[in-house]
Amino acid sequence: MVFGSVSVFERDGVYQIYCKAMQEEGMGSLYKAYEELKGKLEKEGLFDIKYKKKIPFMPNIVGVLTSQTGSVIRDIINVSTRRNPNVYIRLFPVPVQGEGAGAKIAEAIRYMNENNLADVLILARGGGSLEDLWPFNEEIVARAIFDSKIPIISAVGHETDFTIADFTADLRAPTPSAAAELAVADIEELNNKINSFQTRLKLALKKKVELMRLQYEKCMARRVFKEPLQPINEQYVRVDMLVKNMAHTIEIKYKDCKNKMVEVVSKLDTLSPLKTLTRGYCIAQNSNGDIIKSTKDVKKDDELDLRLVDGTKKVKVI
Repeated sequence: MVFGSVSVFERDGVYQIYCKAMQEEGMGSLYKAYEELKGKLEKEGLFDIKYKKKIPFMPNIVGVLTSQTGSVIRDIINVSTRRNPNVYIRLFPVPVQGEGAGAKIAEAIRYMNENNLADVLILARGGGSLEDLWPFNEEIVARAIFDSKIPIISAVGHETDFTIADFTADLRAPTPSAAAELAVADIEELNNKINSFQTRLKLALKKKVELMRLQYEKCMARRVFKEPLQPINEQYVRVDMLVKNMAHTIEIKYKDCKNKMVEVVSKLDTLSPLKTLTRGYCIAQNSNGDIIKSTKDVKKDDELDLRLVDGTKKVKVI
């Protein structure tokens, strides 16, 4: 507030004020109270992101807490119905400035929660000075927002205006129209997404079917499907070859053994004493069958057996 006197410079039509004293009014005390309350609630955790509730994707009922006159509610209705004609807007008229407005806003939030009158709430008003927006900086409103089970979108003032309600709400919108866009899904956009997903799904299924058909044809082209008995026939051939190889090996082994036997028999025949008899020799044995190897082994009148190549003859030593 400025105190002084006013003078007029008549030629140019210019007014001048001669200031004698200045005093902070409104902004100074209100801003200080705003900062103090903000710090207090922040320490208590009312602004903590872990307490923020998720905004429903497709709300059936959107509750709006604002003045029933003015452009705010019209903007919200226009944006919401344009994005989704089936959405139901439930207005709970509240004063958005002036003495006692904060208490009525807090009471409206509690009433909407107690009667479960909406899926999401929009707390909105147009722009204004700090004094005009002060009801949304009151502690009673902040605690009502924090205690609300229904998600709340705050859209108070212009984009550059920040209130305690903005920090406490589950989501802040820069304008009421933006709040309606955040609360209400765009049906046309959803239809376009669904159509896009359907097209992608059809293409993916078509590609998958083509890939599976190629895999099927590749599998059926394999020899195991075209000639299922071929591996068995190959094993039959292998068995026949093994049998023939075994028979051939046995035959060779037999011949080798036979030749060795003939060789051994020939050696035995060569070394046999009977073979010596064919060359004119004979074997003398006494009556006990002992072979006579020396003249000392016999005496006169001994009877001996002489074994010749063609038989045995008895002889007597004279």
